[in-house]
Amino acid sequence: MTTDADIDATPASSDEGAFALIVEEHSAAVYRLARSVVRDPALADDVTQDTFIKVWKHLDSFRGESSLRSWILRIAHNTAVSTLRKIRDSATDPAKLPEVSDPIGTTRVVEGRIAADELRDALEELDELTRSIVVLREVEGMSYDDIASTLDVPIPTVKTRLLRARRRLATMLDEWRPDGAMS
Repeated sequence: MTTDADIDATPASSDEGAFALIVEEHSAAVYRLARSVVRDPALADDVTQDTFIKVWKHLDSFRGESSLRSWILRIAHNTAVSTLRKIRDSATDPAKLPEVSDPIGTTRVVEGRIAADELRDALEELDELTRSIVVLREVEGMSYDDIASTLDVPIPTVKTRLLRARRRLATMLDEWRPDGAMS
């Protein structure tokens, strides 16, 4: 695992080996966060690539006020939001919006896939900030402090949104299951 100390020990932005370790360590988290914001796998790939280009260019500006992970995920979140704004601003006609592909496919083979679809659909119902908070906490395992720093919101906002999101997701998932039964 790449630590902030590993970065401090490398020449700013010039050690490709150290940067490769950073990319390897954080690319999955960046992709998941980007995917939760842009909701399209191909676009999430683009955001991930753009994020690491920005990280490379600005690594020397990392001041260590937060963890390296938080800093990178903040760049990823900002890049994803910026990408969505560009798409929305450039698309006056809804037909010009990029087509969102269905990564699951049309056939549901395993019950677990259905549950994953239900969860994904439920997450789609959340607003962008709340969805990002849920992904950073539940998928990435980040602390409240790191989430607040990454998304530039107060810690009480993180806690409140997460609590409300958990309740809402539980309700939505219960409604979608026959007789409210868990599988």
